[in-house]
Amino acid sequence: EARVEESGGGLVQAGGSLRLSCAASGFPFKYYHMYWSRQAPGKGLEWVATFTEDGKRTYADSVKGRFAIDRDNAKNTLSLQMNSLKPEDTAVYYCSNSDGVRGQGTQVIVSS
Repeated sequence: EARVEESGGGLVQAGGSLRLSCAASGFPFKYYHMYWSRQAPGKGLEWVATFTEDGKRTYADSVKGRFAIDRDNAKNTLSLQMNSLKPEDTAVYYCSNSDGVRGQGTQVIVSS
C-alpha cells in the first residue's frame, strides 16, 4: 500500500524557520513527482512546491525564495525547508505523490 507521512510541523514566530519531512513507502519513490501543498484555516488546498522525478523544482509565487523542496531517493523522503515564515504561512501542510496519495498532514502555526 502506498503511503506518505508528514512530520516536522509546529509553532514558530514570524521570521523563523521549520523543516518538514515526508516519509514515503509502498511505491517506487524515485519514479514519482512529489508535491507539497497546504490548507489554511477556512481556505482550500493550495499547491506549494513540486520536485519532479527528473529533478525539477517549482514553487508557488507566495513561497518562492523562502521555501526549498528537496528529496532523497535513497531514503524515500521529501522535505520542505521553510525560512522567513509569515503568519499567512499558517496551514496544515501535506505531502503527496503524482498518484494523489496524500498523508494526514502536519500543522504549521506562525505567530506574529
